[in-house]
Amino acid sequence: MEKPDVTIDWDAVDWESVDRAALAIMLLGLHEGWRTWKGFDWEVLDRLYQKGFITNPKSKAKSVAFTERGITESQQLFERLFGRGTK
Repeated sequence: MEKPDVTIDWDAVDWESVDRAALAIMLLGLHEGWRTWKGFDWEVLDRLYQKGFITNPKSKAKSVAFTERGITESQQLFERLFGRGTK
């Protein structure tokens, strides 16, 4: 298989928007109350941790916990970004 030609100007990416979208999508992995799977880019996870939305992702666990602020923000973002009739 040939390597794909990805031509994104990474310096022009709005990383704040990426972080908001990732936090919203993390709601889909919610399990055991506050926990969510951490299957995202490490830099995104670290920024979400630094912003106080999740617990420290640098552990052997396959998931992180939302903070109270994080789960509230995640749900609001999810509804705003993906809810029907809210666009």
